[in-house]
Amino acid sequence: MTICNPRTEFASLTVAAVVALACSAIAGCANNARMQAGASPSSIPAHGPTIDIEDVYRFYAIYDAAGGHPTADRLQADYIDAGSPGLRTFAQQRNITGERIAEAIAARPATYEDARRCMDVLPNVRRRLQAALKELGRLYPEARFPPVTIAVGRGRPVGIGSPATGVQIGLEALCATDFLNPSVEDRFVHVIAHEFVHVQQNPDLVDGDNLTVLEASLMEGAAEFVTELISGNVAYSRLSARVAGREEEIETAFLADLDKTDLSDWVYNTTVAELGDLGYWVGYRIAKAYYWNSADKDRALREIIGLTDAKAFLAASGWHPGIQLP
Repeated sequence: MTICNPRTEFASLTVAAVVALACSAIAGCANNARMQAGASPSSIPAHGPTIDIEDVYRFYAIYDAAGGHPTADRLQADYIDAGSPGLRTFAQQRNITGERIAEAIAARPATYEDARRCMDVLPNVRRRLQAALKELGRLYPEARFPPVTIAVGRGRPVGIGSPATGVQIGLEALCATDFLNPSVEDRFVHVIAHEFVHVQQNPDLVDGDNLTVLEASLMEGAAEFVTELISGNVAYSRLSARVAGREEEIETAFLADLDKTDLSDWVYNTTVAELGDLGYWVGYRIAKAYYWNSADKDRALREIIGLTDAKAFLAASGWHPGIQLP
């Protein structure tokens, strides 16, 4: 899911508009740091993957003590400066300050009140995410396991991430994206799992410029497929209903656009009024075909995550418009 830069997962998503776009590749606008040269896989921490949710509780303690109107100074000193390393990274990379949060609260108070419903599910989200990320480690031993931090920001971005500093998610921003999945708990689990898969992917593809429709769709679709394997569903769970009965029509149109570098018909084009990003769905189906047509599923998964040559991958996948898949 991405916004701001085609590969910056919900990077410039505004809560006021509940999103002008909903794209994918979480690196926020910090994707350039996502997979640094020489970064090596890290094993799952002994206590399990770190999913830090404490910053959310600290924020709401300050928010409630101030009757919903915390000062910029209090937010800066007692929330951001006293927060987790993940929150401080989030703040530094996306210009989140006490002043900007206070301004966002004043401008959109309902956003921060509404986000409480998402705060309520965080313990279950953490439990399910830890299980999903452990499953990633089991299926893909090369996986990196930087920490995931869920915090409260200034309304945007939904999230950023890199293998060095981990994944950071804005509670209030992701809470506003009801178009992805009506279940708050499911949405957080599957979106964050999707983002975590992006951390594992080939940086030349994730951070590349001038991607083709095929490359961008496979990058996002591969993340969707792996997310389904490890968490039980994709992040864009509502797409399947939208395309039902039109699979061959949509994928025939996709085939005609493979080499285009204008991505606007296929990815990063969801709006409040219209669920777009059909390239995520097609890319997911290509990745799924590749996996199910492979006799060696372990190798297939490594090749899906490490995909570099989109055309060769497509040719080897066995996919065709309207293909019936398990």
